[in-house]
Amino acid sequence: MTSTAPRFAILFACQFAAVGVMMPLIPPLMQAAGLSPAEVGTVLASGAALRLLSGPLGGRLADALGAPRAVMAAGTALAALAALLYGLATGFGAVLAANLLFAIGFACVVPLGDALALRAAREDGWDYGRVRAVGSAAFILAAGAAGWLAERAGPASIAWLLGGCLAAAALAAFALPGGAAPARRGGGAMRGVLALPAFRAILAAAALAQGSHAAYYAFGSIHWAAAGLSASVIGLLWAWSVAAEVALFAWGRGLADRLGPRGLLLVAAGAGVLRWAITAQTVWLPALVVAQGLHAATFGAMHLATMRIMQGAVPAAVAGTAQTMLAAGIGAVMMLATLAAGQGYAAFGAAVFWAMAGMSAAAALVRLRA
Repeated sequence: MTSTAPRFAILFACQFAAVGVMMPLIPPLMQAAGLSPAEVGTVLASGAALRLLSGPLGGRLADALGAPRAVMAAGTALAALAALLYGLATGFGAVLAANLLFAIGFACVVPLGDALALRAAREDGWDYGRVRAVGSAAFILAAGAAGWLAERAGPASIAWLLGGCLAAAALAAFALPGGAAPARRGGGAMRGVLALPAFRAILAAAALAQGSHAAYYAFGSIHWAAAGLSASVIGLLWAWSVAAEVALFAWGRGLADRLGPRGLLLVAAGAGVLRWAITAQTVWLPALVVAQGLHAATFGAMHLATMRIMQGAVPAAVAGTAQTMLAAGIGAVMMLATLAAGQGYAAFGAAVFWAMAGMSAAAALVRLRA
């Protein structure tokens, strides 16, 4: 590794430790605060809707000022404050307010980290996937620890753990290399990014493939808990899914080179159809272990395909804008899918995962046509 790689490894570790706490256990925390499944879906979808605006604005601000590090640190600090409010909120209105504040702060954080990391990896010659694997490993540890903590200290304890992870991520942002030269102001940068054919193609495919995780992120833990799985087992299922992802990121560069972005995308889409079909049909633990192992493909392979295209096609001066626009596009599909999943899960239960399988199949078709 060069001198910049360890600093990005620390940043990813802190960021994705926070994600490891948030994804599996914030929905149950909302439920414990008195929200119904439909209300949980509404709150999560509302946050996703706000991220559609706040994320690209944060990325555009970072590029315009040439200060992605400072913008990322400020957003992470705001998200840490919102996380603490999760621990105090009760009822729909208070939980919604905490989630919207979190969405404003956190929307640009991970995309800006990726933009800076891709540029540093290109300039310094280190492997983005291997460094990104550190973040996924932190996700595993945090998800397992959060499940253990929730069982012993109650759901509200998750808010304090999440706040601590985010505070550490804000500090880690200041240790990164400085920003690029400021890009031109106004809407030209966004229009320029949208004019890139490679960006448009990967945006459509990634939005469907990553959006197919919506029901899992919002209701996977709730569904499994209702079936009798303990919080520790649920945390371990989430952790195992990311362990498979870590293996791909850390040791899959040769495979990724052979498949290329198009091959990686098709693998991700096919694995998504299989994964969500299993999740829809059974809560038998061995089958869930298999389904969760497919996360290496449904998320990991798709992420590598996306980052390879972004690294090769997007100029450095608008990298923050492009990454946050990509995140907003994925978020738009995720918002609609999460909102639909809230209603669908309330009405049909696990059958909602069949719709996620359909989204995975659509991702392959969109990319093939493009």
